[in-house]
Amino acid sequence: MTRSGKRTTIVDIARQAEVSISTVSRVLNGRPVADEVLATRVRKAATELGYRPNMVARDFRRGVTSTIGVVVPDLANPFFPHVLKGLAEEVSAGDHRLLVVDSGEDADQELQLVAQLAGSCDGIILCSPRMPQSSLATLPALGVPIVCTNRSVGDLPFGTVGIDSASGMRQAVAHLAQLGHQQIGYLGGPGTSWSDGLRREGLSTAAADLGVSVSSTEAGSTSDDGHAKLPELLDQGVTAVIAFNDLVAIGALARLRELEMDVPSRLSVVGFDDIPVAAFLGPPLTTVSLPKEELGRRAWAGLHQQLETGQVPQEELLPASLVVRHSTAAPAD
Repeated sequence: MTRSGKRTTIVDIARQAEVSISTVSRVLNGRPVADEVLATRVRKAATELGYRPNMVARDFRRGVTSTIGVVVPDLANPFFPHVLKGLAEEVSAGDHRLLVVDSGEDADQELQLVAQLAGSCDGIILCSPRMPQSSLATLPALGVPIVCTNRSVGDLPFGTVGIDSASGMRQAVAHLAQLGHQQIGYLGGPGTSWSDGLRREGLSTAAADLGVSVSSTEAGSTSDDGHAKLPELLDQGVTAVIAFNDLVAIGALARLRELEMDVPSRLSVVGFDDIPVAAFLGPPLTTVSLPKEELGRRAWAGLHQQLETGQVPQEELLPASLVVRHSTAAPAD
């Protein structure tokens, strides 16, 4: 640091060492110089002045940024901070840093953010992207390695890591059927959500296999959505409800309290994600637990492989598991 309190530059070092700026640049970047005495003076001056290199500028000169862009559809959803935590743990162990942006569940905004990040990031991770397949197909032209989580990309040259939501849904339906429920409702997620498609697939398969009837409605991904849409399923006589995620389930539970309908004696409720608060609700929520932090770790492993080798990793699917708590029981007689 200079006496004025400003950040030390190579100009300051050159002045103190009484050498040219080009000599300082060569020494600090590890390139050979003809006179080792000059090199020693440069290093001594840099130390005395407390010089710290500008890593961004250095990376730019090398043609890399050491920055990984991450696009998230909704940072307010507790699912995604856990994914980011697992991702950050792995990335921070190396030389990269994360730049996280929120698309606000807007597919068009998501596409624009990816295009902006492509010019300043070494690679991009798309968390549960909402954009249609036609938009995804335009991304290879950006020339940056990409990994998607919770989204199938077909034959596009992206790494993909997902969670087997269909299996999780089958487990939830089997649990409810075993309790004796024959009329099950589903508070579905956003229409642009690939995970919601998997859950509906698992719901349909399980219902057919187990001989139960299913009613569904498109709710969304927030507690407000669950609160607003639950009456549509109650009107259809369901005795149990599965929600797209735990936030939607929380909204449904709030609506049931308003209606003075006890859970689980009047209606069983199942969530998805197993966010931390799920275990402390009244009653504690039965939910499908998803390996959120591991999803982040595996996303970085796939992107790191592309950065190091140029090879796109094979699609990976992580398991989901049902956690039974106290929001589900046999239907009332």
